[in-house]
Amino acid sequence: MHLRFTEEELSVLIDMISLAAEVGSLNRKPGAKENFAKFEELENTILEKATHLGFSDIIEFDEAHQRYRVTTDYLTRSFVQEAIDEMRNEIFWEELTLRLAERDVIRKIGLPTWNSLDEEKRKEHTKPIEKSYWEEFTKRGIDTLHLIARFETG
Repeated sequence: MHLRFTEEELSVLIDMISLAAEVGSLNRKPGAKENFAKFEELENTILEKATHLGFSDIIEFDEAHQRYRVTTDYLTRSFVQEAIDEMRNEIFWEELTLRLAERDVIRKIGLPTWNSLDEEKRKEHTKPIEKSYWEEFTKRGIDTLHLIARFETG
């Protein structure tokens, strides 16, 4: 198969595969390494070809890993880094509000009852609490969030 890209399209493709590889590299589950290797292989192929098409200023060859990669300097100021930073930020706040809401509901109804609920019922219980945490964190960030150590921990 032969594909033709404009210089701008190829630039976007480089960002897209770099973003996919960065996100894929975060997966630490068993078996992920083999799947990630496929990402790296395709990334390497595309970056090698892009190097010969005028993108050598943002692509380098990593001797230690014997593959092409986008330079760290380029990545840190690119849309790729912006997207990853935003993804991490969104995941942090979503996970924090969800986990706190689930914790609060479990404290209220008990773990056995929580475990007996289906996903829809769990959401009915957690959504209002998530919303209140979301409102609090939107207004104040984590400034009012405190960890209270249990008595036995000092």
